[in-house]
Amino acid sequence: MSTVFNDDPEIRDIQGRLQSPDREVRRIALLDLTDIAGDEHAGLFIDALRDAYAPVRAEAARALEAFETDASVAGLVTLLNDADREVREAAAHSLSELKNPASASLLLPHAGAADPFVLVAVLRALRELRVPESFDPALAALSSDAPTVRREAVGVLGYLKQPAALTPLTGIAAGDADADVRRGAVGALGYATDASVLPALLSALRDPAWQVREEAATTLGKLRFAEAAPRLIEALEDSYWQTRLRAARSLGRLRSTAAVPGLVRVLEHENSNLRKEAALALGEIGLPSALPALENLQADPDPEVRKSVRLAIGQIHAATSPGTP
Repeated sequence: MSTVFNDDPEIRDIQGRLQSPDREVRRIALLDLTDIAGDEHAGLFIDALRDAYAPVRAEAARALEAFETDASVAGLVTLLNDADREVREAAAHSLSELKNPASASLLLPHAGAADPFVLVAVLRALRELRVPESFDPALAALSSDAPTVRREAVGVLGYLKQPAALTPLTGIAAGDADADVRRGAVGALGYATDASVLPALLSALRDPAWQVREEAATTLGKLRFAEAAPRLIEALEDSYWQTRLRAARSLGRLRSTAAVPGLVRVLEHENSNLRKEAALALGEIGLPSALPALENLQADPDPEVRKSVRLAIGQIHAATSPGTP
């Protein structure tokens, strides 16, 4: 049990109500405590994790998001197996907000849990802590039957950025049955330092799921693979504007002069976000041949497009001015 705070009448009152036989009285007491509690009151929330009434346990789990001690983390981990769904989800959310890498020592023993919900929650919490010890459990979790588990495992490996994970992540990006898992793996490959991941990323540009294609276009630009330009130019014709937007952005980062005709055509698209991105990409590339199309767009009805067009025109003029390096 927690210490009685004899010098604080408000806390004494709350402690008394937390022992009430009326479960709603206990729940309201916990809510009142949340409004005034400091670090010294964490023990009251930890005690409430064992309350017989599920809504009290859920409120305590939510409140412990603001605290991080060994006792609170251990208590939250225990609640991942609670019979009540709301309690389990509250505990999982609070664990995902952990910031102290030392807390990983309390999570790692559960990183091979058989219950997919528990494993997802533990991996998500470990991802934020970025401790090297989470590498092996995450690698093992890539073989889970549950796509939610594989997705979190990919997240852990992407945050750790260890070269040893690139090969398995490449395989997941190219062949996982779940589109969300493939998308996560494609994004995680963004920490690569060589072109070994290029084939998988180019393949992902033709993935059946547009979200995967969008992520592939983004990652290729982030890695600045010049060899990807032809396929990114093809992606400017993707059936989803989101993929086309990311392809345009990446072609701008690559400064691909071959992309100018395709980007000029994109300037006529009905989606203003896409027109804006095409204009910005043309400005980064800096070819004067794009100026007529950009100048025709100066009266675009969207102010953000007009702003991007002005910026692009200025960039091109600056790039072609005498004495510009």
